[in-house]
Amino acid sequence: MGKFTRAEWLHGLGLLEISSLPVLAQALRELEELLIRDKQALTRSASTSSQAKKRGITSTKEPYNRTRYREYASDPKTAFADLYLFCFTLAKPPQARNIDLETAMALWSVLLAPRYPIINDLITFLPEKGTYKGANKDIWNMVHEFCRAVDPSLSNYEADGAWPSLLDDFVVWKKSQTNDDAGPVLAKEE
Repeated sequence: MGKFTRAEWLHGLGLLEISSLPVLAQALRELEELLIRDKQALTRSASTSSQAKKRGITSTKEPYNRTRYREYASDPKTAFADLYLFCFTLAKPPQARNIDLETAMALWSVLLAPRYPIINDLITFLPEKGTYKGANKDIWNMVHEFCRAVDPSLSNYEADGAWPSLLDDFVVWKKSQTNDDAGPVLAKEE
């Protein structure tokens, strides 16, 4: 797992003008709402801190420098894609090409599950299947694309598409689960 140096940490906090843990927590919550949970961006009037409102202060000074937040808010899909790719790079051990499957599943549950509930089924499938040990960058990116492009019912999934075998195997498993839940499928008479 990647690390931030003290200098990198202080530089980032300095750019955002974050000087306390409560303000850092607020900035992280706001980014989570925007990028992970796909909520509406904050408006400038909504940016007055809750502590200031409680004290009756109507200052328009923001609790931290939201310039970067507003950049992300102007194109949240691109910002999320950048965050998603950054997480792979951060989680990948030095000189490795893959991240282990347990780490990938943990990150998918945080990054993708709030937007794409089908990822929870993939996370259930992977240990059950037991043959996959890690996720390379291609798998990492294709899982996001799969969640984005394929309907949760799998009705628009194309088996002859360019999906990795991991996702093909998942679709077969998911459809068999759905058929098992629906009861036995009767064969057609010809």
